[in-house]
Amino acid sequence: MQSLSALKRSAREFLDEAKERTSSPKTGKNDAQLESRQSKRELLKSLIRRARDAQQRGGVTNNTIPTPRRDSETVDSLRPTINSNKPLPSPPLPGTVDKVDGQPKKPVLKLDRIMASLSEAEIEKLFSGAPQYFARSLGHGTGAPHPSVAFPWDEDLRIRDLTDHTQIEDDAWGCVTTAPRLIQRDPLSASTPSSRKGPHFNVKAMERPNMLSMQGLEKGTMGYQAALELSVADALQEEQYGFDSLGSKSHVVIEQRQKLITSKDGLRQLDDGAIMEQLLVCEGRYQAGCSKKQLNTHELHNELFQKVLHPPTRIIDRNDPYSLPVQIYALVKVLAAPNAWVDFSRVEWRIRLGQILWGFPLDDEVEDGSSINEGIDDYDRSEERYWLLLQILLSCELLIRLDAITDGDEFGAANLRASEIHRFEKEANLSVRWSLLLARSWLENIVINKTEAPSSGTSTPKGWLTSLASKMTLKHDHMHGSHHVDHAHHLHHGHSEYQYAIQGRYVERQVFGLTQFARKLRWPEIESYITRVSINAPTIAQATPINTPLLTSDTRRSSYFGGDRKPAELQRKASRRRKIDAALHPSGWLSKSYVSGLVLPGEGLSHFLMSTLLENDQEAMAKLGPMANLCGGFVFSGKSFWSTACIVGRVLAAGRGSAECMGWISADVIPKALEDGWVNIDVAEIADDVAQTGKKARLWGKTIIERESDVLGDADSANVLPADFIIPHENNHSEPPPSNIRIDLNSLNLLPIAHSAVSTPALERDFTPFSEHSNATVIETYSPSMAFTMTHDGVEEDQTFNVSLAQDVYFVTAHPCAPSSYVKYFKSPTSPTIQQIDVAGNDWMGKSSSAAHITGHPLHKYYTYKTVHLANLLKRPDASLEELLGKSPSTSTNNNGSSSSISKTARVLVIDCITGFAPPRSPEMASLSRMSSISSSFGLEPTAVQLQLPTPPRDSGERPNTSTSVGSKISRIDPPSPDSKMRLPTRRRQFGSDLEILVRAICAERGWNALISRRRRGCLACAIREAGALGWRVIIRVE
Repeated sequence: MQSLSALKRSAREFLDEAKERTSSPKTGKNDAQLESRQSKRELLKSLIRRARDAQQRGGVTNNTIPTPRRDSETVDSLRPTINSNKPLPSPPLPGTVDKVDGQPKKPVLKLDRIMASLSEAEIEKLFSGAPQYFARSLGHGTGAPHPSVAFPWDEDLRIRDLTDHTQIEDDAWGCVTTAPRLIQRDPLSASTPSSRKGPHFNVKAMERPNMLSMQGLEKGTMGYQAALELSVADALQEEQYGFDSLGSKSHVVIEQRQKLITSKDGLRQLDDGAIMEQLLVCEGRYQAGCSKKQLNTHELHNELFQKVLHPPTRIIDRNDPYSLPVQIYALVKVLAAPNAWVDFSRVEWRIRLGQILWGFPLDDEVEDGSSINEGIDDYDRSEERYWLLLQILLSCELLIRLDAITDGDEFGAANLRASEIHRFEKEANLSVRWSLLLARSWLENIVINKTEAPSSGTSTPKGWLTSLASKMTLKHDHMHGSHHVDHAHHLHHGHSEYQYAIQGRYVERQVFGLTQFARKLRWPEIESYITRVSINAPTIAQATPINTPLLTSDTRRSSYFGGDRKPAELQRKASRRRKIDAALHPSGWLSKSYVSGLVLPGEGLSHFLMSTLLENDQEAMAKLGPMANLCGGFVFSGKSFWSTACIVGRVLAAGRGSAECMGWISADVIPKALEDGWVNIDVAEIADDVAQTGKKARLWGKTIIERESDVLGDADSANVLPADFIIPHENNHSEPPPSNIRIDLNSLNLLPIAHSAVSTPALERDFTPFSEHSNATVIETYSPSMAFTMTHDGVEEDQTFNVSLAQDVYFVTAHPCAPSSYVKYFKSPTSPTIQQIDVAGNDWMGKSSSAAHITGHPLHKYYTYKTVHLANLLKRPDASLEELLGKSPSTSTNNNGSSSSISKTARVLVIDCITGFAPPRSPEMASLSRMSSISSSFGLEPTAVQLQLPTPPRDSGERPNTSTSVGSKISRIDPPSPDSKMRLPTRRRQFGSDLEILVRAICAERGWNALISRRRRGCLACAIREAGALGWRVIIRVE
């Protein structure tokens, strides 16, 4: 050490000498530089020489490198600045090993310090199993963006197939949507092989909202996609100009149709028999599944331009004038003509499709708020029936050619040039695409029979099923109408020697679907009803002429809607879902539409199902009457049945004993002091929801939707820290809520509104088309409310609450998620932020940690939320949502990771319906077998690794306090093993309680759209992000 001190002194002396030499004045710049270099060399040589001498004198053998001495201030100034608000985490307790194959896992990643940023790969593992919310445009002419939910960072199909809606449960209901779907068939259902087994043309038209998404996993709810699409629903479209009648049209329509027939490259003048003959040809080709290789394009060309259309006046394709693209171009040009064809993208015409084919004026009326009248008589409707069949023929011709080209593309044939595809996409407007959907439904479901016409007279139906499921005749000699005085004689040539009849191809399938609908709704005396239907099924083969009036028909009767109809301009208002009233009859057009299978996508199927069920139950028809409010509800035989378009149904669906199927809900709860009959519910729409429709809808803001639901919040993906996340909980309350809370529904009350009755005209009240003993048709309008009782350990007497269902709110099932199997979190009880994330699922020592219990995904600090217990919410009946969100302290966190009050208002209110609530009094009911697409690892069936889920105790004798206590040590929350098998059931348990009815009723009273987040299905963090995507501000958290 002496030699080292001497070496340091020598170095300091030489430095001083060098400083004195360099400080003396120099005569020139070059001399100064030269002397500087020489002095540096001399200094270096001297240092080396003196160090060697010192080693020889003192015997120093170590290789210690001399370092300059620094004082404490210098050392402190060189240290990096450390944020004291982000302490380093304490290491986990040693000794816990989670062995999978007997050996501890190799660590993949350990973030030992809170300041370490997460890489892109680590973020993907962190949010494995977390749904992400999108809205993307599907291309030209497809309307508003398409909302979707995806798991972009997961390859496991069990995760990617998670959905927030149920699947279709019967083949007869597959027509409800254009979206790809899986049908969960009943093993006893009738076999219905698809007509098209090969590739077919994708029309790229869809109903809005998506009807699959309208059936959420939670009863009475919908999914993410439907919630966004409601504001751009098809029902919001304006009525089609000129189409205000089922009979003769306005002069604008007549003139346009005249142009089509008189044009040189338009329609040929076809009579009714020619239309039906050509439809028979199309049916044969479609059922044979002819591909382009099997079709002769020259034959198709000659047939089209010699029988249906005039040939083009100009050459479209010089290389191949007989090609399929030439024929497609000509058909699209005619079908896209404005003001000539029915636009089935309008919901009112989708429902009236069957009315045009099989309805009778004044007997089969429907009221949906549009200005469409029923026509004068059947003669008046014959013109529209003719043009509808002509539209179906043109659409079928087009669809067959498009399918042939698509089939060719599947085998690598170059059939279309890019310019031809672009031209089709441009000219095939929305009306053309919906005509193609109609054509496919016709070709798939309708059979045309050609028979010789009877010499005289017509037969009459013998029973309801005979008319309902039999052939519905389109008799050529009855289809006469004055299309235009100049060419009417070309269209109809008097009597024909043939009679054409149409019938459903899959009548057995449709009847089975009807019985399944009744069974799932638990229709009264269901077995007797099914037996009657089965016995009458063989009568399907009998034919019923379409223009033969029903035995109960009376053309002298006034309209059911009589003087109650308002002018169209006063009647029609912006509504996301149409309110539909209809006159029901045995074997009416509603039943015929369903049994034929000719049903277009949309809400129409739910109306047809319930109408068919009622029209074929004589007891129900006698008690309920001929007038039906298909968007309201009715009481029958000790049960109540409600459309999901009605707020009462959506609230009652949350209770035990309720059932939901295809847009209808049944419940054991019946309104107080109300007899059997239909009811109309008076409810106000939410002003903000009505204002944000059409082009103002949130769905158009694609960037906002994705930004406000991003898993990283507003963080830069290159600088994401573990401390930026928290694990949210619904039970983080400043004061413990009461324990052993019980909620009971006392009554459903309907208060009549004065002068609200909708009835038949006074002179006709004694007449009904069903029986002389039937009741008069009167539908009262009511204001709904519910009475509840609450008790808990903190009170001696029951507390009563009356809640008014005043506003038309909607509920969404929070999308299921699967917790990541790669991640575990370490957090301190003094801070809600995550102190350390181990993406490998291992502790710091490389040992696999033992499983504790499942948690959800982390939530970025960008998302602020506030929790409120339901008991506390009931204490503040007048508090607005803004007041509840603005009340501090909040469960949100600030930037430094500590829990504190926040200056800004929370974004989401989480209503805690879990903490402190007692289990139900009654034993758990059996499953109603409501179909789910797939269940997540939050589901009800345990995974291979036993996971401790916080569930209410089964023993109702115990009265546990479910408030959560905070531990004193750092808690470790481990994921399930990635090697464990997730048991994923396809059917879910029966959930529901009076508690859930109450919280939905509160939302309806206060006008809050809400997400239903069930702890056993998904985590709270993902629900909060989904609320950000929807722009909703309330989450109901249930067990």
